[in-house]
Amino acid sequence: MAFPFPGGGPRWRGFNLLYLFSERHAAEPREEDFRWIAEWGFDFVRLPMSYRLYSDPSDPFRINEKALASLDRAVELGLRHGIHVNLNLHRAPGYCVNPPAEPVSLWQDPRALHAFRFHWALFARRYADVAPERLSFDLLNEPPGDGERGMRRDDYVRIVRAATEAVREISPKRLIIADGLNYGNEPLPELADLQIGQSCRGYLPMGISHYQASWVKGETYPPPTWPQGWHYGVYYDRA
Repeated sequence: MAFPFPGGGPRWRGFNLLYLFSERHAAEPREEDFRWIAEWGFDFVRLPMSYRLYSDPSDPFRINEKALASLDRAVELGLRHGIHVNLNLHRAPGYCVNPPAEPVSLWQDPRALHAFRFHWALFARRYADVAPERLSFDLLNEPPGDGERGMRRDDYVRIVRAATEAVREISPKRLIIADGLNYGNEPLPELADLQIGQSCRGYLPMGISHYQASWVKGETYPPPTWPQGWHYGVYYDRA
């Protein structure tokens, strides 16, 4: 497969929209959000999703069509306003970076991997007619580091390859993105042959990017100063 964007790809700029992020944050996509984003000169939205919103947590192969109608609307709004839409599994069967922990492991449980493949094949089939310039897939939000949460590096490579294969059997030109290891910070050269994108984070120094962020106890971080006391994400005492 040839990478769908010759010359390195587009330079999209935009936002996460949390309509399907979690049960607590669930909301119907709003056209005014897409209109504002386009009017401000941006052209990209990422939709982090929880599989629990569109399928049964006890049976991830049972799909809730009503919830997927909300996703259909978000994709349609992106098309209407000239905004590229990127679908991301933030909570996948078997893994989420946020609590609560999933009851099974995407890295170790074959049924979880089967469900993961099933969901990406579902999206590939559902949006097969949407051009890759308008819609892309980000397979899994922020996998852990090698050896963390029961995952080895080759486990992550294996699940990326499995999901990529499932998508390409249906939608061979779809742009697929894999987050880097270590919560999005470390690219994987061993995925280069797949000709997929890799998404890495700009969280350094974390003392700035996550200052006051409650989910990483950022309220305990000292106020950022200049010259910074933060170097490559580690705080040091300048005194």
